Amino acid sequence: MIALAASAWYLPDTALAVAELPELATLSDVERATCAALGIDRVPADDTLTAAELAARAGRRALATAGLDADDVDVVLTVEPRAPETLVSSEATRLQAMLGAGRAMAFSVGGLGCASLTPALLAASGLLRADPDLANVLVLHGSKPATPGRYRHPVTVNGDSGGALLLRRQGNLRIRDILLETNGAYADLFRVEYRDEEFARWREECTDPAAYSFRLAVETRNRLRALVTRLLGRNGLSLDDVPCWLTQNLSTAAFRNWSEAIGVPIAKACFGNLARYGHLGPNDVFFNLSSARETGEFDGRAVLLNISPAAAWSALLVTTGETTAHEL
Repeated sequence: MIALAASAWYLPDTALAVAELPELATLSDVERATCAALGIDRVPADDTLTAAELAARAGRRALATAGLDADDVDVVLTVEPRAPETLVSSEATRLQAMLGAGRAMAFSVGGLGCASLTPALLAASGLLRADPDLANVLVLHGSKPATPGRYRHPVTVNGDSGGALLLRRQGNLRIRDILLETNGAYADLFRVEYRDEEFARWREECTDPAAYSFRLAVETRNRLRALVTRLLGRNGLSLDDVPCWLTQNLSTAAFRNWSEAIGVPIAKACFGNLARYGHLGPNDVFFNLSSARETGEFDGRAVLLNISPAAAWSALLVTTGETTAHEL
């Protein structure tokens, strides 16, 4: 169990209307219709900011919220971007330097697309359990599309964002349980061929649309049902004990499918953020939790679901209430 001491977000002030995305002119009628039906009106976008700069801005806000300086950070844990600015160099230590967290250790995790936040939380939990000298773990992610185009057919539209979670052993908002499952059969379902292409020509392609729309969709429904059953069962809860269900922002159709799969409604905060911001990658689920706390939809207990066509599935149980000594 770990506690969320502070969270913060950076969303660019500038935005793009989905109906005016430049890449729509190159799409087929079917692809344009699919994009229009996602339930996304606009996405935040600032091409002058890198993923690291987005993450660093969110990180500074999280530290300010917690009343900490950069020197108070013990670990800078970066959820790696989908397309780093340069190969070989370290995005994790780059962020450490940008924040001025010279005393911290820094490393990154990833490989699971928009579900990559979950292994970051598992790593943070392990560090806090293993080393009593560590107190503050700052998890950061800057979310930007991997290509010049923001529409990812047939899935979603990507916006720009920075996200930061400050994790400790104790606190009022607790991540009580974390489950993660993966399946390597879909490892290459979405990809960007880049080695012999200029960036302007990079395109994210679905290598098997039928596998995405049917086989993976069915497996996702089954995986979510099994994950939720396991998560609730080992915490002595039922569906009725959880009033708030949050997930990532892909499309209104995805919300409907996941809601039907587990038999509960997806929180209204997810629908609002989907329309206003689109998909913010690994930042989605805790950004939605933050919104649900502001509107009152989250009132003490929530389950956060994450799905990636990589493929990965995760479920998190989040509750309020101070951590007791026997729970550490």
